[in-house]
Amino acid sequence: METTQGANEGAQPGDDSRTSHRTRVGVVRETNADERRVALVPKIIPSLVKQGVQVVVEAGAGVGALIPDEAYEAAGATIGDPWQAEVVVKVAPPNDAEIAKLSQGQTLIGFLAPRNADNKIGALQDAGVRAFAVEAIPRISRAQVMDALSSQANVAGYKAVLLAASESTRFFPMLTTAAGTVKPATVLVLGVGVAGLQALATAKRLGARTTGYDVRPEVADQVRSVGAQWLDLGIDAAGEGGYARELTDDEKAQQQQALEDAIKGFDVVVTTALVPGRPAPRLVTAAAVEGMKPGSVIVDLAGETGGNCELTEPGKTVVRHGVTICSPLNLPATMPEHASELYSKNIAALLELMLTDGRLEPDFGDQVIADSCVAGAPSRPADSEEQG
Repeated sequence: METTQGANEGAQPGDDSRTSHRTRVGVVRETNADERRVALVPKIIPSLVKQGVQVVVEAGAGVGALIPDEAYEAAGATIGDPWQAEVVVKVAPPNDAEIAKLSQGQTLIGFLAPRNADNKIGALQDAGVRAFAVEAIPRISRAQVMDALSSQANVAGYKAVLLAASESTRFFPMLTTAAGTVKPATVLVLGVGVAGLQALATAKRLGARTTGYDVRPEVADQVRSVGAQWLDLGIDAAGEGGYARELTDDEKAQQQQALEDAIKGFDVVVTTALVPGRPAPRLVTAAAVEGMKPGSVIVDLAGETGGNCELTEPGKTVVRHGVTICSPLNLPATMPEHASELYSKNIAALLELMLTDGRLEPDFGDQVIADSCVAGAPSRPADSEEQG
């Protein structure tokens, strides 16, 4: 398969032949059954076109997000084969059939799960594809606009609380009625990253009494900033890149017992704790679930890596000891309109960093470019060569 047309047939990244035409960006239709998002929405297209980019959208790419092909055409894109473009943008990691559509010299941008054991990075490397994983974008100030993990975590945290409220047998807000006063629900959020903070803020807006916990004590002020209380268990496990490190065995035992006692007093528990490249830490034991009041709800957002709750069944909603345990997978895809809009802004910002006068010229001296490239990065001289 060829990646360009006419005089640029067979051109590779960095070839001078590419400089005579506008870079084409292909937007593919996602093939995963539960994936409704799309990598670029129409409102982003005009800004890319102004930079000298041609956007080719696969027919039906926006259907899941309720965006018709006509909206893309009206925004300046064309409907065609996106797999022939120099740059292919998508949401979910590619499967084998999709990788087979890519050719040597093409660039792929999207969620690529580089830390997962079953990732497709090796296959992309073998195919000669230069791949940029949005998960690997460094969490530095100037890269915030490109941080797709954070933008989608916001969606997941928001929707997790709505799911909890829907499954709960109790009101979230305090209600004063002629029949008496109903106390507000108590909500505990375990893991206070972007998703956790959004969950706390959403639960607060719904009228619940909110409490947050994290093994990184420096986020306590952020918890309080959204009107929640801080649950202090005396554990400090701050790690690199804004993530938590893995706890020691002693810390795990201390945390487990303290959390087990605390969890029993809450109506709703939302868990979001993740450790990159490792199974999700177990925070909610079976004993803790058994100690919760019947009718309580747990929403476990870590199901894709095993779950934070011992009784979680990833992708399912189950009832154990009278407690409803939900482990939804890919929650952002259940809000495809706004999730796609946010993701599009992330992708457009990353593309803009790579473009020069409409040509794709990524600067691998830039930390964002270098860190996010997980396949096809230019080789660096060995230390021995540099030392002569």
